[in-house]
Amino acid sequence: MTNPVHPETRIGHVHLKVADLDRAIAFYSGVLGFEVQQMYGKQAAFLSAGGYHHHIGLNTWESRNGTPPPPGHTGLYHTAFLYPDRASLGDALKRIVQAGIPLDGAADHGVSEAIYLRDPDGNGVELYRDRAEADWPRNAKGELEMVNSPLDLQALLDEAA
Repeated sequence: MTNPVHPETRIGHVHLKVADLDRAIAFYSGVLGFEVQQMYGKQAAFLSAGGYHHHIGLNTWESRNGTPPPPGHTGLYHTAFLYPDRASLGDALKRIVQAGIPLDGAADHGVSEAIYLRDPDGNGVELYRDRAEADWPRNAKGELEMVNSPLDLQALLDEAA
């Protein structure tokens, strides 16, 4: 048996192949608010929150003018962006609504609240916030019991930062 990975290990960034770099930047920066940290000509860009070198890489090196993979194929299910609190998640929802981007869904998972949508290249995007661990739903044995309940989007919008 191998030892588990160090508990402070995190996913540092996601790097996506996109068909149109400007269109992808318009979504990730213009709608979601991530800041462009660096451009590599007209083929790649690195974006982040808070000035980090990059949380999101975008490139057209192998995908310029490409199409999303068809349903039923392997690939990225979604990239999840963790927001620090409910007001920040509400602000993200407000940005999406104002941009006219349709949602694929929204759910209260007990441990978190999540909004699901697609980027312009068809990649799944989850925007979520975690509840405090003390508030996570547990059964009588103390085991985690996540749920998939409806999320009140209007209440979330009402808390937008």
